[in-house]
Amino acid sequence: MPTSAPPSNRFERRRAATRQALIGAARQILAETGDTDTSIQAIADRADVGFGSFYNHFESKTALFDAAVLDALDEYGRAIDERLEGIDDPAERVAFGVRLSARMAETHPEIMRILRHRGLGHIHSDRGLAPRALSDLQTGAASGRFTFTSPEIALSSLGGSLLALLDLHLSRPDADGDEAAAAMAEMMLRMLGVPTDEAREIAAHPLPAGD
Repeated sequence: MPTSAPPSNRFERRRAATRQALIGAARQILAETGDTDTSIQAIADRADVGFGSFYNHFESKTALFDAAVLDALDEYGRAIDERLEGIDDPAERVAFGVRLSARMAETHPEIMRILRHRGLGHIHSDRGLAPRALSDLQTGAASGRFTFTSPEIALSSLGGSLLALLDLHLSRPDADGDEAAAAMAEMMLRMLGVPTDEAREIAAHPLPAGD
């Protein structure tokens, strides 16, 4: 979804709509197969725009697919922000972030399938959940809530574990996703230095309203 100010005139609105249609088509392709070898003509057809319009907005397919991933990451970050508003405890924020991400495999399947295919390269991105998680890790470390030597390494562990959980959830839809996410949240908190009993209690807290 676009994040900039709304276009001010008809031409700019049509141009923005065309660009977003191309991004939307790229997001669908990434979610379905992760295959970026799709032809520009196929992308344009899916977006219902003319072939020539493509190069008015993107210099290459790589640029388009990169924009599509960032677009999905931005929507992901906003969705998590809405649910975590007013929650200050970094341990709760980490646990809820994990569990809400697993839930989003059902509520926002396109985003989570894109992350399944392309998320590993964005664990340290400045978009999506990564900068929010890094901030929570740094806050938790500064307050003594968490104990680790490097917030970047901690983020790598959290991000890799979350992607593995997401892959498990999407590949085994019959499994109990909420139970697996709560177990993963507890393990992550313990890894960050939260005592076992408290980690288990936090991981079982009711999710913040918003479903």
